[in-house]
Amino acid sequence: MKGSFYFEPFFYEKKQVMKINFVEIFAAFMVLFAVIDIIGSIPIILGIKEKSGEIKSEKASITAFIIMFLFLFIGEPLLNIFGVDISSFAIAGAIVLFLLSMEMVLGIELFKNDESGGNSIVPIAFPLVAGAGSITSLLSLKAEYQTINIAIALTLNLILVYVVLKSTKWFERILGKEGIHILRKVFGIILLAIAIKLFISNTGINISN
Repeated sequence: MKGSFYFEPFFYEKKQVMKINFVEIFAAFMVLFAVIDIIGSIPIILGIKEKSGEIKSEKASITAFIIMFLFLFIGEPLLNIFGVDISSFAIAGAIVLFLLSMEMVLGIELFKNDESGGNSIVPIAFPLVAGAGSITSLLSLKAEYQTINIAIALTLNLILVYVVLKSTKWFERILGKEGIHILRKVFGIILLAIAIKLFISNTGINISN
């Protein structure tokens, strides 16, 4: 197995006995870190905080934790209960990201919430953290690594998510209002491109000449 301390002949034995493997943990952590991209989402999070007034770090982190761990352990069967496949779930996430990017680029308000901190669930917990990319990555990792190692890597990533969400005031001081405004527009365009790509890849639309 790639990135494992064990030889290939012991592959099936390893699957039967759960063992912590630091190489697998590191590899899974890096994959999830790249997909979640909480550092790259800082301008988006600051924009949401500016509009809603508050981000409940614990609420967002715990919600994302529950969503992702549910998909780690029961994954596709959970969606099948509701008659939903991974592609449909990904398209739903792409639409939410598209609307969020429109807010950022055009300066309009689409996500309305009367409760302070209500945006901690949508769009922060889903789809920014526990999005279609994160969930499909979890399902892909299960084919290669042991669940216990993926679970540890996921927990470490969500701890990092919590730290970043908790540090929004610090980022605001460093960037300033003008810096946040510029980054909000730039990352809005990037997020729009990501949403379109996610939508196209899961609908089978071919836009090439």
